Amino acid sequence: MVQNQNMHSNGLDRRDVVRALMSDRGGLLAVTGLGSPTWDVAAAGDDDRNFYLWGAMGGAAMMGLGLALAQPDRSVCVITGDGEMLMGIGALATIGARRPVNLSVVVLDNGHYGETGMQRSHTGLGTDLCAVARACGLDWVTEATDMVGVETVRRRLHGREGCGFARIAIATGEYERILPERDGAAIKTRFRTALGL
Repeated sequence: MVQNQNMHSNGLDRRDVVRALMSDRGGLLAVTGLGSPTWDVAAAGDDDRNFYLWGAMGGAAMMGLGLALAQPDRSVCVITGDGEMLMGIGALATIGARRPVNLSVVVLDNGHYGETGMQRSHTGLGTDLCAVARACGLDWVTEATDMVGVETVRRRLHGREGCGFARIAIATGEYERILPERDGAAIKTRFRTALGL
């Protein structure tokens, strides 16, 4: 793993976080947000049950909602960043209106727009995504700032405790880009095959 020596100290290592979330995943389906979350999930282990989004910034949460509604017997986790969640913030209201018990949204929040040059994001300027998720009526909302909290989030991803949201504070930093399949048709086909469709 290649890391920037100027890594921000107020957050967790994103690769450690995602590796922990994806461990012992059972049948968990994962939808990944644009950029770093996709690379992080791929680095934790490419899997046919990972649906990588490459150019749909703001779409991961809605993709996760559609998948959760279509596959009610499977647990679905969206792993995305603060920038993408902010771009699709209205998705939380729609998710809150439907609240599928098998859907969890995990936001890796470093307070920056990592894909466009590390400008400070709205979360770095005070927007509280957990408060937004609570206001949208999700069943559970939590924040993790240490690996004990990350383990709690991992258990909730599988526990089907209701529709949930987790914000995980991560450090800024550069990592090796682990690039999974980029062809949209191939991703769709292998994902559908993994679902037995």
